[in-house]
Amino acid sequence: MANQTDWGFLAIWEFYPHPGQEAAFARAYGPDGIWVQLFKKAEGYIGTDLIRDLNHSRRFLTLDYWRSRAAYDRFRAQHVSEYEAIDQQCEGLNEKEAALGMFERVIS
Repeated sequence: MANQTDWGFLAIWEFYPHPGQEAAFARAYGPDGIWVQLFKKAEGYIGTDLIRDLNHSRRFLTLDYWRSRAAYDRFRAQHVSEYEAIDQQCEGLNEKEAALGMFERVIS
């Protein structure tokens, strides 16, 4: 889990793996998964949490923590082909996938 004081930008995604694909999904999207391995190449990446909805066992969220929106944008620009390749590789795992939002930390 990311340190709550370190992040400035958070990307949240929602996933519904195909029935029977939950374990493969968790391996790909979890803390040691293929996505995190790619994100670790980026300066400004802090960590990812993978969480499961207790009321809907096939609903998962990923919480991707970054130091800033600029760090996230740089990563996306620098790793377009790798990102697309992994996205295509993982496409068969998910019945549904949606970006829930991009969030900026409010500092008081």
